[in-house]
Amino acid sequence: MEAAIARAADILEAGGSAVEAAVEACVILEDDPVFNAGTGAVYRTDGSVLLDASLQTSDGRMGFVIAMRDTPNPIRVAADLLDEEINGLAGDGARTWANSKGHPKAAVEGRPPRAGVGDTVGVIARDSTGALACATSTGGTSYRPAGRVGDVPLPGSGFWAEHGLAVAATGVGEVITRSLLSYRVHDRALSTESTLESAMRWGIEELIDEGVSVGLISLASEGEGRGHSNTDMPWAAWSG
Repeated sequence: MEAAIARAADILEAGGSAVEAAVEACVILEDDPVFNAGTGAVYRTDGSVLLDASLQTSDGRMGFVIAMRDTPNPIRVAADLLDEEINGLAGDGARTWANSKGHPKAAVEGRPPRAGVGDTVGVIARDSTGALACATSTGGTSYRPAGRVGDVPLPGSGFWAEHGLAVAATGVGEVITRSLLSYRVHDRALSTESTLESAMRWGIEELIDEGVSVGLISLASEGEGRGHSNTDMPWAAWSG
């Protein structure tokens, strides 16, 4: 995580955009086998490694990919969708489109599923203009079938960014999706003038079933980033 933060900081200090910083930091996490994203993603029940990723910006652009094979860094494909007419791609179609854009095709080294494996990665960056970019990436949840879709690529569930605020979630995707967690925390923070920390606490305590592992990170166009979870989940922030 320190390496990811340092990479994003270098980009921002050099005048780079929030999108560049979020994507490149996310790539570092995807390449680290400690995390269940990119390299290190858990096998599905059929033995496949399928990856999801999403990217949204505070100016309204969005890109996401679902169940991609042979794509070590799906966040880069999601980033290329930001300026396309379409928002999202799935399965073989996503890989075919990635081929047309020159994204490397290579087998992704996964790991056996095990109880409790989540480790979805997320990065929110803010550049000197105040623009925000929210990137998330995952290999899914252990013991799920090949066609399963979690919260990461679903707008409002695993991520949401607009009106000067970005929120990203990790944990048990089905519960996050049913509660539309990222959007509802985002909405509460803006509509009730709650602090980010209190809005995230409300989201986890009021919207998530007891005993379900969930974490959130958030960043506004002003102020410092925040993280909150109901279990031991690492998060880090940098303020230049």
